[in-house]
Order: sequence, then C-alpha cells, then structure tokens
Amino acid sequence: METITRLTVTGFLLRIFILFIVLLIISLICLSIGSVNINPFQILSIIFSNEDNYLSKIIFDIRLPRILFAVLVGGGLSLAGAVFQSLLMNPLAEPYILGISSGGTFGAIISFYLGLSFPGTQLLAFVGALCVMFIVFILGKRFGELEPNVLLLSGIMVGSFFSALILLMMTILNDSLKTTIFWLIGNLSLADKNNLIFVMPITIITSTILIILSNKFNVMSLGSDYAKQLGINTNLIRNTSYILTSIMIGTLVSISGIIGFVGLLIPHICRILFGNDNRIIFTSSFFIGASYLVVADTIARTIISPAELPVGAITALIGAPIFIYLLKKKFSITN
Repeated sequence: METITRLTVTGFLLRIFILFIVLLIISLICLSIGSVNINPFQILSIIFSNEDNYLSKIIFDIRLPRILFAVLVGGGLSLAGAVFQSLLMNPLAEPYILGISSGGTFGAIISFYLGLSFPGTQLLAFVGALCVMFIVFILGKRFGELEPNVLLLSGIMVGSFFSALILLMMTILNDSLKTTIFWLIGNLSLADKNNLIFVMPITIITSTILIILSNKFNVMSLGSDYAKQLGINTNLIRNTSYILTSIMIGTLVSISGIIGFVGLLIPHICRILFGNDNRIIFTSSFFIGASYLVVADTIARTIISPAELPVGAITALIGAPIFIYLLKKKFSITN
C-alpha cells in the first residue's frame, strides 16, 4: 500500500514538474517574440546579469510583466473554473458564472465615467466584484448552508442585473467607450506592472489553499452526506472555496477585464488528459491555463503589430471550436 502511495505521489509530482517546465519554455519563447525579436539565450543572459540597455528595458519593463500577468490570470481563471465546476457540480460552470465579473466590470465602468485611471479603476473594479460576491453569497444560502443550485441561480440573476446596469452605463459613456469594450472582451495591455504587487500574492496564496483543499472536493463529489460521515465540514469547505475563489476572480478581473473560455475550457482538457482526480485537475489547470493565456496574449499583441487585439477575442476564437469539438466527442463516446 505504501508503494502505491509513493508511486502516486511521484507520478503527481512528475506531471506537475513537466507542466511547470513547459510553462517556463513557453514563457521564454513568448518573451522573445515582439516588435523586436530577441534570442531566448540572449534573454537568459540579460535576466541573469546586470546589463542595462534597451533590450533589458524591453524585457523587464514591458514583456516580462505582461508574461507574468498572463500566467497569473490564465492560471487563476483556469483553477477558478475547475473549483466552480466541482463546487456547483456543473461541467458548464466557469469563473464568471456567479456574476462576479459583472460586478468588477461595473466598478471599472464607473471609474471610466468618473475619469479615473490606475489605481482608481482597479480599486473600483475590485470593490464591485466583492459587492457581487457578498450578495450572491447571502442569496445562495439555504438552511444556513451554501446550496449549489441556489448559488448558481442567484449568481446568474445578480450577474444579469449588473450586466443590464453595464449596458445603461455604456450609453452614457462617450470617449471611454473603446476602453469599456476592451474591458468587456478582456485585455492585458491595460494592466499596469505595479499591479503585480497585489495580484501575484493574492493569486498564488489563494491557488495554493484551493489546491490543498482539492482532495476534500474528491470526497464531496460522492455526496455531502457521505462526506459528512467521513468528518468533512462541507459547509466550511464550500464557504471557504467560494470566498477565496471569488476574491481571486475579482482581483484578476480588476486588471484584465473579462477573458472568456479559459476557465471553461482548460479544466475539461485536464480531465481528458489526467482523469477526474481534483488533486491533479486543480494543479494542472493552473499550469495549462497559464501556458494557454501566455500563447494567446502573444498572438494578440503580435498578429497585427504594432496594433494589438484584445486577448479575450483570441481565447474565444480558439476556445469555442475546441470546446464544441470536445463536447461532440464526449457525446459520441457516450452514445
């Protein structure tokens, strides 16, 4: 029994190590691509030395912060999608299904209307996301516990309400309309590198806690009554995971806007590759989601250079056909 456990842990760590190395390689390659192409080996030389030239400024001031944002946003949204799919027991659940993104976007649009910029926009977006989180949290309780179906319906209704407010606000905006559209589609070019100071610790700490809780989700998937018999406090796990995931989503939305299909698609790909064990699904979703968004953002900023496309448009164009293919394949196998 100990040998099986040791092999399982070894296999888990090996998969995560491979995914981490793949993420590093993809990030290095994408770091070299841009209006000025830089050799990957030259990048490594600049990173590990104290060279101060125009290439080091391009890397450290422009590209590296953008890559780090893509890693954090892609990984965080993918993990959030995996958590919500398990929490709500719904394969179509994704990070924005509970309306948190609508609250964040509404806060951002208010900042546009008031003429605010960094950090005012990020602050109001985060506050808006938190307000929706608490509203849905209160409405989603039944008999003192979070009920997945009630939580889901509450999130959809609250999200629809704030989406209507967003449309009303957009009719008032004039010069800020383009910025609002970029925010609604999702765009990393609006993120200020100073945001890394609070985005990185929140995303990493929250992701670590959720991954630690992943085995609890395995047990809860067998039924709440069974999980309670095994001594798992299902109410505490649901409350904790919902609040932490919502805070992380609110943080990410506040700097990137709404980037679709990452949190919906990546967990399904991970299940195809690794099975249904949430311990590997949660962890692999972070690394694969991070790699996916790094590639998508590189395409977005280079395909029509010197202009760039919103990364949310790229993730949707790539993600929608893949998701439809996976859906058809799953039903063809089932039938």
